[in-house]
Amino acid sequence: MSDFRFELTAEEKTYLRDLVQQSITSWFNPDKTASEPPKPPTEKLKEHFGAFVTLKLGGNLRGCIGNVRGTGELFRTVWNMARAAAFEDPRFPSLTEGEFNALDYEISILSPIDTCPDPKQIETGRHGLIISRGGQSGLLLPQVATEWKWDRTTFLAQTCVKAGLEKDAWKKPGTTILWFEAVVF
Repeated sequence: MSDFRFELTAEEKTYLRDLVQQSITSWFNPDKTASEPPKPPTEKLKEHFGAFVTLKLGGNLRGCIGNVRGTGELFRTVWNMARAAAFEDPRFPSLTEGEFNALDYEISILSPIDTCPDPKQIETGRHGLIISRGGQSGLLLPQVATEWKWDRTTFLAQTCVKAGLEKDAWKKPGTTILWFEAVVF
């Protein structure tokens, strides 16, 4: 996998961060704010990349939803994933207006996804993983391994657990390991 060289300017990052807030706010006040995202300041934000929006409240996960593959314009993906993380993550009840002001959030822009040629090449903090086997699949973003201080083996095992598989499923024939990189801000 070549290095993911996608970079954003400060203006583009600010636009995307504001977009997360506007998307969630407009859900609470559909008659007062736009139901469509505002036009992006650059053409780069119209390119097709996967993206995740992670919401945290008091340092704890409060929602995380993403689109793994770049199937639409990046700015629209971030807009839609912000709403999904706030209101559609099945692990959490819908975000309340009272929680909104205390919310921290993170945006992850994903590189194209490739098959990992050798698990020994996985670098924690650099690579995100998707492990699948028999119709079950789990994904962990690159920053998860760093946040939990996991080594490579633990990261692989925890991605298997996320998929509902045994911790050592990544070692077994028939298991697919995909990897990607991300720009996180």
